[in-house]
Amino acid sequence: MVENAKTPRHKGSVKLNSIVIVNLQAPRERFFGRLLDIATYGVTVRGIDLNAFEDWMDHITHREESGVQPTTVFFPIHRIEKIILDEGIGALPSFSDTFLTKVGSAVEDHLEQ
Repeated sequence: MVENAKTPRHKGSVKLNSIVIVNLQAPRERFFGRLLDIATYGVTVRGIDLNAFEDWMDHITHREESGVQPTTVFFPIHRIEKIILDEGIGALPSFSDTFLTKVGSAVEDHLEQ
C-alpha cells in the first residue's frame, strides 16, 4: 500500500502525489511529474518528459498557452527502471525548487488536471 504525500509518514519516501522522476527503458527516457497511481502492473504520472522541462518553464514564464503541457501517462512495469523522489542533493536544487525559483509558483500548481 502506498501512502498519500499529503499525509507524510516520514521524509524521503515515495507516496501518491509525490513529485518524482521516473527512469524508463526501451526506449530510454526520464519523465518528471506527480505520481498519481502505483500498482504491480505499472505507474501513472502526470507530468512531462524531463528533456522538455526547461521549455515548459519558459512557456509558463512567458504565458504561452500553446507550448509544452503536462500529460497523464501510464508506464507499464516492464519499462520502469526506477522511480526517484524529486529532492535536492547538497547544493543542487530539486527540479521542483528550480521550477519555483524560475516560474514563481509551485510545480504542483501546474500539474493539476
